[in-house]
Amino acid sequence: MLPALALAACALLWPVAGPAAAGEPAMTALPPEPEDYRFEPYRTPTPATLAGAEVLAPEAAAALWREGAAVFIDVLPRPPRPAGLPAGTVWRELRHESIPGAHWLPNVGFGALDEATATYFAHGLAALTKGNPQARIVIFCLKDCWMSWNAAKRALALGYVRVAWFPEGVDGWTAAGLPLEPATPWRL
Repeated sequence: MLPALALAACALLWPVAGPAAAGEPAMTALPPEPEDYRFEPYRTPTPATLAGAEVLAPEAAAALWREGAAVFIDVLPRPPRPAGLPAGTVWRELRHESIPGAHWLPNVGFGALDEATATYFAHGLAALTKGNPQARIVIFCLKDCWMSWNAAKRALALGYVRVAWFPEGVDGWTAAGLPLEPATPWRL
């Protein structure tokens, strides 16, 4: 149930407008970093920073990707099977497009994780970095979505020291004219 709520929340964008001078476009006020993980709504403006992490613009993320200098981790939630489908109904998951070569670890960006999801994330990071907490990782989702902020903060808490957060995620990647490819959830 929680993933369904998060996906619904990620579908909404709640802009926070600041005052604008006459004739100037309204500026979006970015929220400060919270002390803990962010809970719903997840699809709202995110802070400009994440203590302990490098924040990447699309150009910097693309440079790391081209150099093969980081492990890219997509944390967009996995769409759940719709509730109430009649027995025998064929349901096909929506196609998920991501940065080429990225590893999709869905559902690890919620404010609170159950034990199985927390273990999946910890084991996934360990496997993808070959157990090296010094490995550079880039965590992303969509623009204005707290899932990637939470997951990057969680990676720092797990002892990874070269965490980069790409807040514009797939949206910024696409806007920069960079390619996408279909992704499937990473498996242990």
